[in-house]
Amino acid sequence: MAVNPPKIKVLFGDNDRLQKLKEAFHGKYEEPPLFYACAPGRVNLIGEHIDYCGYAVLPMAIEQNILAAVSVNNSHTIQLANTDPKYKDFSVSVSEITIDRENPQWHYYFLCGVKGVQEQLSLSSIPGIRCLVDGTIPASSGLSSSSALVCCAGLVTMEANQKAISKVLLAETCAKCERYIGTEGGGMDQSISFLAEEGTAKLIEFNPLRATDVKLPDGAVFVIANSCVEMNKAASSHFNIRVVECRIATKILAKTRGLEWSELQKLGGLQTELGLSLEKMLDLVEEVFHPEPYSREEICKLLEITTEQLCNNILSANTQHVTHFKLYQRARHVYSEAARVLQFKAVCDSSPDGAVLQLGNLMNQSHASCRDLYECSCPELDQLVDICLQAGAVGSRLTGAGWGGCTVSMVPVERIDSFLRTVKEKYYMPDARRAALVKQSLFLTRPGGGAAIFTEE
Repeated sequence: MAVNPPKIKVLFGDNDRLQKLKEAFHGKYEEPPLFYACAPGRVNLIGEHIDYCGYAVLPMAIEQNILAAVSVNNSHTIQLANTDPKYKDFSVSVSEITIDRENPQWHYYFLCGVKGVQEQLSLSSIPGIRCLVDGTIPASSGLSSSSALVCCAGLVTMEANQKAISKVLLAETCAKCERYIGTEGGGMDQSISFLAEEGTAKLIEFNPLRATDVKLPDGAVFVIANSCVEMNKAASSHFNIRVVECRIATKILAKTRGLEWSELQKLGGLQTELGLSLEKMLDLVEEVFHPEPYSREEICKLLEITTEQLCNNILSANTQHVTHFKLYQRARHVYSEAARVLQFKAVCDSSPDGAVLQLGNLMNQSHASCRDLYECSCPELDQLVDICLQAGAVGSRLTGAGWGGCTVSMVPVERIDSFLRTVKEKYYMPDARRAALVKQSLFLTRPGGGAAIFTEE
């Protein structure tokens, strides 16, 4: 695997989208682009809401991506535009970059990537950039459109400054800098966007970040279906509440085992400290936590801290209002989901008879856990999963943060035509809005390549 993001020369006559973007850029800025940056979206096959707990996940890049045409000048101003007219033009001086967490507009995700790479490279100043963005990843769909935009912006900033950073460092930088917008994610989206390779899914592990090929079994394909319910995780506290609940669970479990709990933040880090198996960690969850929600007062009593210390040191900015926390459910999901990821990879590696059914069962267990323990599903996602299973999928689950967005289903090759027809008829066609979106909402996917720079041959 190449260490740095690839730079690829492309014949634009063979690429209609690049040619159209080049023409649109020229029409907008009255000059040609200097280069193009591309970052793919991703679908997570299994391992939901566990990357920020320190656990491995199993995604693959998809063909849908964020593509940016770029020119560089001496104006020290960033000019941003989007081929989709619903996203407004934006301009800012490079010395005045600010990111408004309370108002997560599209251009702030781009500025996250700029700011992150600027800080990583210790750049005192960056040149002026003109950029036209074209995206094919449905927004707020759980396919990582926002993180792909952050990654694309990081790549743009690196190339505009004529620097070279490794894919791993770019992924780590973009994972950290997305927190400028207020999302406490774990790094899966940015990692697969940079580390993906054509034809293979990846096991992504953290601390240190590394990616291992996972060969998916023959005889089945993955199909993405969009519920058409949008969920912007930066505009709501659902996501960060789960992060905080896992953090509190970590600290209470650590304290009951006599560890120095104040520095421990992640359930994965706790397992490492205790040296226990995932099965034993699940036993510990059963032993320590009750299923009823924990009040602030109970948490403070268990940790022997004040409410002020809870608010200042453990809760995040957009979770200060939360009064009750479901610690048992969240910890149980994380440890069981971490085990499912390892089982999924083991089945892919050994390719036993019945591998497709085994993987499908793991996906179904994952969705049930996301729905019942992590509570990150929604009625439309549950309905879509049920329809996908009735239509012939061996496994189906929500993918991405949840609360809307997409499902991913594993479908035997011989059932694919009837599967697509049934899902279309039962989920999309009865609803006029969904029916209008069906072409971009229901599609087969295969493992795609990672982020890259393009220039015209």
